[in-house]
Amino acid sequence: MKAIEIRNKFLDYFKSKGHSVIPSSPVIPENDPSVLFTTAGMQPLVPYLLGEKHPAGNMLTDYQKCIRTVDIDEVGDNRHLTYFEMLGNWSLGAYFKEEAIGMSYEFLTKVLNIPADKISVTVFAGDEDAPRDTEAEDAWIKAGIPQERIYHFGKDDNWWIAGDEGPCGPDTEMFYDTGKPACSEHCNPSCDCGKYVEIWNNVFMEYYREKDGTYRKLQQKNVDTGLGLERMTMLLQGKETPFDTELFVPTMEKLKELAKADDINSRRIVSDHLRSSMMIICDGGMPSNTDRGYILRRLIRRLTRHLNKLQISIDNFTNVIDITIDNLKEMYPELEQNRTNIHKVISDEQHKFIKTLENGEREFEKAVLRAKQAGEEIIPGTVVFKLYETYGFPLEMTVELAKEQGIKLDASEFDKLFKEHQEKSKMGSENKFKGGLAEQNETTIAYHTATHLLHKALQIVLGEHATQKGSNITTERLRFDFAHPQKVTKEELDKVEEIVNEQIKRDLPVTCEEMTLEEAKARGAMGLFENKYGEKVKVYTIGDFSKEICGGPHVKHTGELGRFKIKKEEASSAGVRRIKAVLIKE
Repeated sequence: MKAIEIRNKFLDYFKSKGHSVIPSSPVIPENDPSVLFTTAGMQPLVPYLLGEKHPAGNMLTDYQKCIRTVDIDEVGDNRHLTYFEMLGNWSLGAYFKEEAIGMSYEFLTKVLNIPADKISVTVFAGDEDAPRDTEAEDAWIKAGIPQERIYHFGKDDNWWIAGDEGPCGPDTEMFYDTGKPACSEHCNPSCDCGKYVEIWNNVFMEYYREKDGTYRKLQQKNVDTGLGLERMTMLLQGKETPFDTELFVPTMEKLKELAKADDINSRRIVSDHLRSSMMIICDGGMPSNTDRGYILRRLIRRLTRHLNKLQISIDNFTNVIDITIDNLKEMYPELEQNRTNIHKVISDEQHKFIKTLENGEREFEKAVLRAKQAGEEIIPGTVVFKLYETYGFPLEMTVELAKEQGIKLDASEFDKLFKEHQEKSKMGSENKFKGGLAEQNETTIAYHTATHLLHKALQIVLGEHATQKGSNITTERLRFDFAHPQKVTKEELDKVEEIVNEQIKRDLPVTCEEMTLEEAKARGAMGLFENKYGEKVKVYTIGDFSKEICGGPHVKHTGELGRFKIKKEEASSAGVRRIKAVLIKE
């Protein structure tokens, strides 16, 4: 069964069960400070999981494009990916454990025709904060899973929460038995031996964790599920890795045809990073030295290094891009629509990187000269790591250069520095996600509302071309990216600030209406990423000043915001400017 068939069967099944099919959100999240990218299906639904009413109802299903880069250095093995698609279904207070588990079991066994004896499940074992999840356990037995294939684990395995505070609860995970022999008599789904592969997770949000660590029951109990498409495709096709499925095979085969050196890990890295880069570019991403722009730059540069390892010129790589787009455009039509821009962004970045590689080689030559002048026969690990971090040189490339020069490297010191670098990267990614559901509070809601005022004020002062290109909100400030070809003058910034504060002083009411996208356009509502909207949208109107399509939530009156102050205006990327601003309570 092909990936697109699995996706369509999933959406059709849950549609038949009364769920509304909603479109995927962009991989670059809108107004979400918790992550650089959309990393899970629940992210775009945060306001609705917290009680906001969704225009499409309280039973939803979709496929969500996701980017995760915590394990970027592991890509190249048989399972890690930086881009993946997550299939999900949600209940916003409509149904709970028994219904969710019943549908999951029916879809796996009746729609995908997975033999029931191939499925094992895990449930929450219980602790001092919450009891053993007998409700989920009973639901699985009723569905058809025997007691001996139901396993119980603690919070580390079967409890979900984003951050230290917020909605949370037990989850139940489904595992596919690959048929591999058990690693021991105690082999179970918690093992990493490869016998059991997780295929689906149902999260039951029935608690709220307070800042002091105590738990209380939620009034609205939600269900949030996630099924990884690439992994399911691999298992149903009996393949060893996702790279052996139709999602990657055409790209992998073209790389093998072009390569003068055979390295399957490098081909996997190029295939994965290309797909991820294209998805980010389609949703407005551009390479830069900060945040998600840096991740895109790192993906393109890493795949370029591995093209070099495969001895494929970047001029020949244009063929690989086209083959990948042609292979995936049925699943992602936006790839065809952005074909020209994808080529340009990747090519421009690759040519810049070639110059960086040249500079790095010069830096290496200097290090060799310094070592020889000092009578040393080894280059310090600090130098090797600098070549990696600053110039993008992988260790194997530096080793190759050192061999040509007849000099050794302090690889152990490099390994130590590299491990520290990985830990910092992972901590950074985890901290980005730490905010999660708990980060939505009165302060961030106020900043969210302020972005609407800022957006309209920019269009009044600069022109209608000054449309939003991205935003990031924390409890300390808002950051707003918008289209504009040159630096905004101080006079223009003062005028924007004046307009926003005028609307705050007017204490305008903020109201919300649900309507079709066509109705919203007819009423003059601003809206971005139109491909992400469903049949119905929410339109937030701020008095007679602003009307914008948005998921919310917002303050009730602009007078709640305080004084608006622009702290900085700078370039974000080509043709895009960035404003950082704060709200001051007076």
